[in-house]
Amino acid sequence: MRTVTMTSVNPSTGKKIKKYRLLTSDQIQRKIAAAQSAYEKWRYVPWAQKSIILRSVAKILKENSHKYATLITTEMGKPIKESTAEVEKCAWVCEFYANHAKTMLKNEVIATNARYSYVQHEPLGILLAVMPWNFPFWQVLRFAAPALMAGNTVLLKHASNVPGCSLALQDLFEQAQLPIETFQSLLISPKDIQQIIHNEHVRAVTLTGSEHAGSIVASQAAAKIKKAVLELGGSDPFIVLEDADIISAAKTAAQARLLNGGQSCIAAKRFLVQKRVYEKFVSLFINEVAKKRIGNPLDPTVHIGPLATESIRETIDMQVKKSVQMGARIELGGGKMHGAGTYFEPTILTNIAVDMPVWREETFGPVAPIVSFNSDIEAVQLANASVFGLGASLWTKSAKRRDFFIQHIASGSVFVNTLVKSDPRMPFGGIKNSGYGRELSHYGIVEFVNIKTVWIEHM
Repeated sequence: MRTVTMTSVNPSTGKKIKKYRLLTSDQIQRKIAAAQSAYEKWRYVPWAQKSIILRSVAKILKENSHKYATLITTEMGKPIKESTAEVEKCAWVCEFYANHAKTMLKNEVIATNARYSYVQHEPLGILLAVMPWNFPFWQVLRFAAPALMAGNTVLLKHASNVPGCSLALQDLFEQAQLPIETFQSLLISPKDIQQIIHNEHVRAVTLTGSEHAGSIVASQAAAKIKKAVLELGGSDPFIVLEDADIISAAKTAAQARLLNGGQSCIAAKRFLVQKRVYEKFVSLFINEVAKKRIGNPLDPTVHIGPLATESIRETIDMQVKKSVQMGARIELGGGKMHGAGTYFEPTILTNIAVDMPVWREETFGPVAPIVSFNSDIEAVQLANASVFGLGASLWTKSAKRRDFFIQHIASGSVFVNTLVKSDPRMPFGGIKNSGYGRELSHYGIVEFVNIKTVWIEHM
């Protein structure tokens, strides 16, 4: 039987927020047809006009940051200070592409034996975005801003636990005077994704989410020879060498692991510490994590809110329990918190074996396993012994050792003496089971354009 509604739930209280009716198959097809009609007009809109609209989006985000942040926190549970920062970052990415998209997509003249030859960039058409709940505004806008500036139209299938955010994003673009139906939020079931991908007018799909979801969507796109960009899971190593600033590393490690309650693809998830400084780092790390305040995410003094859903809490709880059964030692935390809401204690584990779930699997919650290593080669082997390859954080004062790790770590990014983060000016994405393709910077905007070769002989 077809699901006809979805309900949003406040994870900090467990109370229902609102019930939403899902689109029917016929309604979905009409939405696609409308997006195609919008595309035929939007693709020819001048750069200056598109830039004005995107700057208006940024302005509305800034002026209403508290409203949007409160919505994010209420639906998925991150602390309000983090939600506010997310909204502000969304304004930044909109301004970035409003300012630079034209230059990024300008014709590239190439010297050949033709009279004149160049590469031209053209939009593809309708793009389907399948987006996650953990950064419900940022994940969407970091894709939508360049996609729209390139002249595409967007259909958004957001996560089922953030329907309010999904509709708010469509309303945001409408307030900014984006032509109607150029960006549409579709409240649909995951089962409806295939019919959208297989529609002849939908030209490509981007997905941020789990390996499982990514493999399904990628196969559906491949069946119709359509492009896909995937940003999937991560199990980022946080590597601390003996010559590092250990105090700074431990403080940043707590932030890198606990941001968004640990529910981030690029959160530090595996901690590798050189044996000589291992005990000192563990002690400092425990102290830093223990300082973090857990509670109502709408309280600006709170650092850690609830996990987004009960199923996420159950998964992280099972990963910890299984690892403890296999010999892991709990240094801090270790389990669910009692009372209302889907809270989980910030947890630090030592005596880790590489076959334990907290090391082998992606842990989407505030759990930090720590291992020691002797040599740089051993550290690289441990870091790369993962199906994921999204990001890595390295801590050292040695330029020689820094360059060795940068060269040998298998990941989409390496951040030295800081935590892994995304920035509109730099490409973002991973390798291995972390996906393929890139978002952000000029690499992100050319993912969804036709790169057309033009060769002109004598006229």
